[in-house]
Amino acid sequence: MTNYRALYIREDDNGDFTQSIVNRDTSDLPENDVLIKVQFSSLNFKDAMAAHGNRGVTREFPHQGGIDAAGVVEQSASDAFKPGDKVVVTGYDLGMNTPGGLAGYIRVPAAWILPCPRGLAGKRSMQFGTAGLTAQLCINKLTQMGLTPDRGQVLVTGATGGVGSIAVALLANAGFEVVASSGKAQQTQWLKDIGASEVIDRAELSEFNKRPMLKERFAGAVDVVGGDTLGNVIKSLKAGGSVACCGLVQSPAFDATVLPFILRGVNLLGVDSVEIPLSEKQAAWKQLGRCAKLPAIALINTEISLKKVPEALANLFAGGVTGHTLVKIGR
Repeated sequence: MTNYRALYIREDDNGDFTQSIVNRDTSDLPENDVLIKVQFSSLNFKDAMAAHGNRGVTREFPHQGGIDAAGVVEQSASDAFKPGDKVVVTGYDLGMNTPGGLAGYIRVPAAWILPCPRGLAGKRSMQFGTAGLTAQLCINKLTQMGLTPDRGQVLVTGATGGVGSIAVALLANAGFEVVASSGKAQQTQWLKDIGASEVIDRAELSEFNKRPMLKERFAGAVDVVGGDTLGNVIKSLKAGGSVACCGLVQSPAFDATVLPFILRGVNLLGVDSVEIPLSEKQAAWKQLGRCAKLPAIALINTEISLKKVPEALANLFAGGVTGHTLVKIGR
């Protein structure tokens, strides 16, 4: 039994939720295959939703949050891992209904764990985290549908968020001309510093437009927003273009007709980074490993300590965070 610090989310008698850093013990963790000492984690909007009591993310409270973790194996009942192995865990049920990685320790099934890819041990892996993995999976979907830099501009919505900002950096690094959509005008230069060629106000796309199709503009898009924004992106795709959809910040619902699909042959591509096969995650992580030293990734990340997480989650939930937040767990 080992004592450790963890983000703990509680529900009070009035149905209100609080987040604090508490002492826990490894004996409190579920009896899974592998005990991991967590060194770094990162913050995602799903963490913020769980911290504010979203039952679609976490059903029962109190709860140890955090959907990302990178660290070192301490105990293993699996032949696949041994003490001392450097590993990363994202997705599946981590931080949802299984105690998560914003903590000194997790104990999870071996089937959720990947060895840290080359160049991505500890801190570097969590500079990407689920946000970076999702961004890479979106780009993979687009390129599988034939998107290449010579096809034209690629749009990224919600570009100042974690997924969006990393997508901007990865796309620019791969040679694409990136248009970043954001509601934070004060971050225009920052978006250009991480790779955007052009920055547009999110209002250009976020309002409902009754026209079934708009002027052809984008060869492809990464959309983390959903809602009317996604509807307008679909209407604005060039013939044969695709949008990879991975979020619902504006809304899970959008209005559209079949016309862009049957007259322009566009594609709406759903992207899941949670329940996909471990082999697919591993391939994407290897791609991220080749971008581990990309200067834009350092610009995108802000490092905080575990004790700062409750405040950071409140800011994230309120839309006040730019870029991606790396969490150093420490003691």
